[in-house]
Amino acid sequence: MATPSMLLVSLLAFFCSPLLSSSSSDGLWAGSSLSVEKTGDVLTSSGGIFSAGFHPVGVNAYSFAIWFNTPSCRAVANNCTIVWMANRDEPVNGRRTRLCLLKSGNLVLKDAGQIHVWETKTVSKSVTNLTLDDGGNLILRDLQGHILWQSYHSPTDTLLPLQPFNENSKLISSRSQGNYSSGYFQLYFSADNVLCLMYKGPEYSSVYWPSPARLRWEAGRSTYNNSKIAVLDSLGNFSSTDNFSFLSADYGSKVSRMLKMDFDGNIRLYSLKEDGESWVVSWQAFPQPCKVHGCCGPNSVCIYTPNLGRKCYCIPGYKMKNHSDWSLGCEPEFHLSCNQTEQVGFLKLRHVEFYGYDFGMYPNVNLKDCAKMCWQMCDCKGFQFRFGKAHQSAGLYCYLKSQLLNGQRPNFGGDFYLKVPKAIVTFYSSTTVEDSKLQCSNEVQTLEPMYSTSSKRRENDPLDFARWAACAAGGIEFLAIFLVWCFMIRTHGDSSAKASHLLATTGFRNFTYAELKKATNSFSQEIGRGAGGMVFKATLSDGRVAAIKRLVDAYQGEAEFLAEVNTIGKLNHMNLITMWGYCAEGKHRLLVYEYMEHGSLAENLSFKALDWKKRLDIAVGTARGLAYLHEECLEWVLHCDIKPHNILIDSNFQPKVSDFGLSWMLNRGDVKHSQVSRIRGTRGYMAPEWVSNLPITSKVDVYSYGVVLLELVTGRSPGMGFPGTDDGSPKEQTLVVWVREQMASARETETWKHEMIDPKLEGIYDEAEMLNLVSVALQCVAEDKDARPTMGEVVEMLIRSESH
Repeated sequence: MATPSMLLVSLLAFFCSPLLSSSSSDGLWAGSSLSVEKTGDVLTSSGGIFSAGFHPVGVNAYSFAIWFNTPSCRAVANNCTIVWMANRDEPVNGRRTRLCLLKSGNLVLKDAGQIHVWETKTVSKSVTNLTLDDGGNLILRDLQGHILWQSYHSPTDTLLPLQPFNENSKLISSRSQGNYSSGYFQLYFSADNVLCLMYKGPEYSSVYWPSPARLRWEAGRSTYNNSKIAVLDSLGNFSSTDNFSFLSADYGSKVSRMLKMDFDGNIRLYSLKEDGESWVVSWQAFPQPCKVHGCCGPNSVCIYTPNLGRKCYCIPGYKMKNHSDWSLGCEPEFHLSCNQTEQVGFLKLRHVEFYGYDFGMYPNVNLKDCAKMCWQMCDCKGFQFRFGKAHQSAGLYCYLKSQLLNGQRPNFGGDFYLKVPKAIVTFYSSTTVEDSKLQCSNEVQTLEPMYSTSSKRRENDPLDFARWAACAAGGIEFLAIFLVWCFMIRTHGDSSAKASHLLATTGFRNFTYAELKKATNSFSQEIGRGAGGMVFKATLSDGRVAAIKRLVDAYQGEAEFLAEVNTIGKLNHMNLITMWGYCAEGKHRLLVYEYMEHGSLAENLSFKALDWKKRLDIAVGTARGLAYLHEECLEWVLHCDIKPHNILIDSNFQPKVSDFGLSWMLNRGDVKHSQVSRIRGTRGYMAPEWVSNLPITSKVDVYSYGVVLLELVTGRSPGMGFPGTDDGSPKEQTLVVWVREQMASARETETWKHEMIDPKLEGIYDEAEMLNLVSVALQCVAEDKDARPTMGEVVEMLIRSESH
């Protein structure tokens, strides 16, 4: 038999009346509504953790939302932590707007009492009610307790603990800070069952996490699952069926948490501090936010510095489209006509990468031919040129770009060549010396592929001569860098197009002496030293571990300091050390490098851990680094001090050539006729040319490399004694001579191999590879420099041996 209360509920279920507005925190029953005009019309979870109601999103604009009650929330002040919105893209009026639970079981948001802006499209034959639980889930149930609809199944930009995330779920970022409408970044399960982040803009879209440059399995993901489920637990553990998982920095703490797809394209886990007053980031997908696609829009470059955060800059010749919205990017201030190709040139943007939208990828193409292909293609915006691996094959790669999107300046082993009118090339070239506000030759270099089919290029073009002269002026370039840095500290802005361009292309920063002293704990942990200075381990303010090289005598070593800054600032290769910055303050001269976990090759040769495969990889990697210096740079670079102490080993036992303090920069055309003012290098590794007054060429590095190869095979340094005298005492001879003698005796006895190979290898090595290494090394240490191979030829010989 029906009770009076049940009859009353049945009557209320037939209509949603403004007179029956509910301000109860317990729930909303069929026939009741919440009004935008009554601030008390909110639903509150039983534990008081969450509230749901109308939240202001603009002037006379509201959305129905769920928010945390702590930190202290005042919707009027717009400081609530929103976790869900019903109508984020269609705000409603501040008068006569209601959320109504109809008698049919449908939950409807009515704008100004008439227009249906949002609804659950649910139907129930029994009485329904709407409640908010302590997990932040807004649930619509029928009288039997069956769930008809829940907010957990339609998330906006936030995932709460224990909220299921599946193939039908999607987190979509807000448009910007304070603008809750749908933005351009999404977290979702892709068709191949992998949890992904995507930029989905008005014109372009691309997946940027996991890294699109890696295969799924290389990123640690699995595509072999059909469930597509991810969940965050209350202790801070996130796990997904594609094998992706993480733990929060405060894992185990029982605090409020939320995983948020932030408006900047990064996904972050937030934890509520114990005092309940603020949120802290306990995990994030991108420590380097410039890796997010679309963050700066087309034709722009994203730069990240720990102190300033992420900044966007237009590339040379372009201007910002909308000064209030970087997502729209930049537009050209010039027009390139297809029938005026003789007016086209290229600007080199150091270590800048534009990801995606390639016309094609062309392997084993040199710089000149890559530029020519882009020059001949009307719609080519520029080209990426780098040394790297693609499809398991290492070499040079040319990428012609149809669009300039996802621009950033990461630790990237390549450069970008921007296609612009000759007038812009001339402008950036001519300002190198004349204008201290902008320097270009160090970071943006001109390229001259003006392959006009109608007329032959003029010989001895004065402009070409001026450009080469500018490139050779290394000291002036460094001075320009320093002056520009001073200018930027004074101006603190990017109002000038020139200043913007500089920020977009500068690869390292100027540290203060106080910063580096603090980072090294007053230079307390020495990790190496040489004739020029000492090296200390340091932890920078942004958490990166670095190696700080401090010159012992700042004034005596200033030439080496300037050479190293100027040289390494121009170079970027996977087998060359990366410099992050420098200090030139008073008498202090310091360099800031990436830290190499395994130290130098000289140290590693003392341990059994360096097996044969690692030695071979070090030989090949070092050769590639030197080949880049000699043959792939726009300027020739001679290292002049190749030895195991200057070859550092990273965490993957890959080599990085370091210590360019004794390098010698040469123009390409002058490589055979250089004049060096003094003897450079280390005894035992120096080529005969240094002491015989012969011209110094790139073959001095080839000689030194050959000695290093012999050291890798034998484990003996050039300064060690060698067995061979009648009384058993060490024989006075060089490593090169000793190995030649061993090779000469190869026909007479088989024991020479075991006598020559490093005993620390315990006989575990590939004999054919060892013989090839020795053969290549002996070619490199030929007395006649013209008989030595180039480093490019050395790489080919070593790789050919690996493939066999």
